[in-house]
Amino acid sequence: MPELTGSILTPEGWRRGRVRFAEHVRAVDGRATDAPRAPYVVPGFVDLHVHGGGGADVMSGEAAVRGTARTHLRHGTTALVATTVTAPVEDVDAALTGVEAVRRAPAAGEAQVLGAHLEGPFLNADKLGAQPPYARAPDPALLRRWAEITRVLLLTYAPECDPGEVLPGTLRALGILGQIGHSLADDATARRALDAGGGVTHLFNAMSGLHQRAPGVVGAALAVAEHAEIIPDLVHVAPTALLAARRGIPGLYGVTDATAGAGMPAGEYPLGRYTATKHGDVLRLADGRLAGSALTMDSALRNLVALGLQLDEAVAWLATRPADRLGRVDLGRIAVDARADLVVLDAELGVDRVVVGGREAF
Repeated sequence: MPELTGSILTPEGWRRGRVRFAEHVRAVDGRATDAPRAPYVVPGFVDLHVHGGGGADVMSGEAAVRGTARTHLRHGTTALVATTVTAPVEDVDAALTGVEAVRRAPAAGEAQVLGAHLEGPFLNADKLGAQPPYARAPDPALLRRWAEITRVLLLTYAPECDPGEVLPGTLRALGILGQIGHSLADDATARRALDAGGGVTHLFNAMSGLHQRAPGVVGAALAVAEHAEIIPDLVHVAPTALLAARRGIPGLYGVTDATAGAGMPAGEYPLGRYTATKHGDVLRLADGRLAGSALTMDSALRNLVALGLQLDEAVAWLATRPADRLGRVDLGRIAVDARADLVVLDAELGVDRVVVGGREAF
């Protein structure tokens, strides 16, 4: 039976020993330790917001979804949710068809594609950020049709653009998690969406900010949200804001919001029907707007540790909490009967090995 040895992060804490596995974890042997040292064996990262990577854009279909899954696996992501951008209906149809092809037939060397995250098109046209200009009114029938193409896990929408509140009931019926994003909602509107079980997409970015007399989406999230995603590239959100969110939101988790330029050199890369230019670790549209990120989960981990998080908490942000957001207790943890998605990190927190479903993939 395959095994990995080192400092193993379990739900009960660190153990120095070995984890034995087939497709699922069979046993974790060793002694508890408060002083883990490399190699570190941690659960594979679970990224709930990924537009692309390695030059590939999810909107381009199956080959691009596979390219995205291969790129992010090399950085420790063992499961991801492929994310669309706001686009004409036919473009979203094609993207979701590609997502479903990969979800149903995963290949060696790819992160598991769990399903789709629809970032739009039911967004506020005045708060699109780098989203292409194809926002439209809420359409439950269209959402149901998309859910027939592939497993839609998350929908980012602007609740103020749904005054009849037709989407929450449809989301519940379809088993889709709603998230506020690209929104100018006031705090009362945002709180209603959050009270209905909603989360927040890329907290602080593309949403109404916090003012003492107009708390907006950010204020509502810090006050009552149980779950929110945040981009820890230290560009989208300043460290102080990130640490403030850490205090306020118990289920805060990290996502990459990675676009096609992730893992690639400087140059131009697609984002739906837009083109973004990468300089250093930042992608922008021609007018200077941030266009997703070039982040990978191993870089996110190092950023969080550099901000003062302990390694076990940083891993929870990137593995356990996003898995919990999806209700997937078989992911994001090293425990008996959990799926054997494992990452071995060296002393500098670089990715040394990746195991997906019990098979060495990198």
